[in-house]
Amino acid sequence: MTIAVIDYGMGNLHSVAKALEHVADENVVITSDPRAIRGATRVVLPGQGAIRDCMGELERAELRGLVGELLSNHSKPLLGVCVGQQMLMERSEENGGIDCLAYFKGDVKRFDDQQLDEHGQRLKVPHMGWNHVAHTQGHALWEGIEDNSRFYFVHSFYVSASERSKVYGATHYAGAEAHVAIGEGSLFAVQFHPEKSAAVGLKLLENFVRWQP
Repeated sequence: MTIAVIDYGMGNLHSVAKALEHVADENVVITSDPRAIRGATRVVLPGQGAIRDCMGELERAELRGLVGELLSNHSKPLLGVCVGQQMLMERSEENGGIDCLAYFKGDVKRFDDQQLDEHGQRLKVPHMGWNHVAHTQGHALWEGIEDNSRFYFVHSFYVSASERSKVYGATHYAGAEAHVAIGEGSLFAVQFHPEKSAAVGLKLLENFVRWQP
């Protein structure tokens, strides 16, 4: 029984792996080996930094096809984290416009940095820090996590999904509704960092480890 954290050179790999080790009895490996990823019980797709770099490194590591395979056959639970969520959409506005994996319908948009808070101060972009996440519908990964719990974010771009039925969590920032948890079948993906989100983040990872979709 193994959890594979996909290593394509981008993402907070070791922090994610350590958090998983904290909640899982299964072996956790960071790997770019297609055989190890295919043979794993569960898979995590991380991501951090610019979407162009993430998509480029996924291609360079010759893992784009494998990720597409995992997405299409729903053979095992897969968790996307941060840019690992954004990559699942059709297109991102970042870097002048980047085509993504197009698993979900919808785009990745930039927060409006001209928005003001209740004190008339310009809201900061990137959105960095803790924010409440509303459960837009129930899911096994929300078990034991209260609606509107706070999770930790670091992002300038956010997912705007076209299919509301596949949105499981949302937050509001800079005048936008960000779809920060999306899923379908054995796939669940979040914009926030569960590995940096204290007890609620560890609970979500524990739920992922136990999840039987």
